[in-house]
Amino acid sequence: MGKKAQAFAGNLYKLSAYRLGLQYLFGVSSQPMIDFRSDTVTRPTPGMLEAMMKAPVGDDVFGEDPSINQLESMSASLFGMQAAIFCPSGTMTNQIAIKCHTQPGDEVICEKLSHIYQYEGGGIAFNAGASVRLIDGNRGRITADQVKENINPDDVHKPSTTLVSLENTGNRGGGSCYHFADIQAIKEVCLQNNLKLHLDGARLFNALVAKNETCKQYGEVFDSISICLSKGLGTPVGSVLIGSATMIKKARRIRKIFGGGMRQAGYLAAAGIYALENHVARLADDHRHTQQIAAALQGKDFVGEILPVETNILIFEVKGRYTAASLAARLKEQGVFVMAIAPTQVRIVVHLDIQPQDVTRTIDLINSL
Repeated sequence: MGKKAQAFAGNLYKLSAYRLGLQYLFGVSSQPMIDFRSDTVTRPTPGMLEAMMKAPVGDDVFGEDPSINQLESMSASLFGMQAAIFCPSGTMTNQIAIKCHTQPGDEVICEKLSHIYQYEGGGIAFNAGASVRLIDGNRGRITADQVKENINPDDVHKPSTTLVSLENTGNRGGGSCYHFADIQAIKEVCLQNNLKLHLDGARLFNALVAKNETCKQYGEVFDSISICLSKGLGTPVGSVLIGSATMIKKARRIRKIFGGGMRQAGYLAAAGIYALENHVARLADDHRHTQQIAAALQGKDFVGEILPVETNILIFEVKGRYTAASLAARLKEQGVFVMAIAPTQVRIVVHLDIQPQDVTRTIDLINSL
């Protein structure tokens, strides 16, 4: 990176951090803010900003944005699949995939805590006209036997089961990861029953790093995969949907209908390319930091069950002298932001903006409570 470009990118990074700090720290704490609310709060690194500024762009609706074309080709190649499409959000990539794989009146099988059901605004019903069969799984994960038990018979009184959707890692499961053998078993059930298999892989790279698995393994099993670039990988915007050439051609039409056609969005795609090349291996740091914070919470009198920590998400029960909301407020007074996701549960998400000194400060604060 040239000295001028490095200085410019560094100044932009500092300015964005300063503005964000003013927004949240005014009247809260004199120390820099530590934001564990989500891995969506990250800011582009200097190297990413430089890549964005240098990106060649064109009109993507015409298929003429070279940076988007490169990101899509790169993503498909990583997973050994035929094609990919760049979209503004993971919700859009999931909803496009569901609409591609279903007809109105069909039914989608998923775990009851799945993002596609809990956090996408009823989009399965609104966008695809499909119903949902919810399975009570284990920390967001379901089994092949559960899938088999929930496939509707060929009966005019019941919706046609056509799609199974998995989430890896499981957000509400505390960043839980599937064992790949369990995914393969689910795939076998899908093949036997002519069902499509979709993966909400918003944090898939966290799972790949934690389990020492490969993109190609997943590309061989799933009919479609949604990966989010703006969570652990640290881009400002964007997700990619990957699948067969026929499916992605259909997905482009659906994206247009959804209002997701973008023009010179190569500046955003360039951030995704940079992230895939530079921010995957470092996810192991986030996982280690999450485990360190979890260890500090062990034994505190206001902490109950801590969900097993596999990746970068930590969910724990709050009891006794705190509620989830009051503990979040107490931490906020010291400039540490967490999220109360239920009356008795707090979520902490570690990401690339969390430095070792932030983890140390957080642990010291926990120890002082």
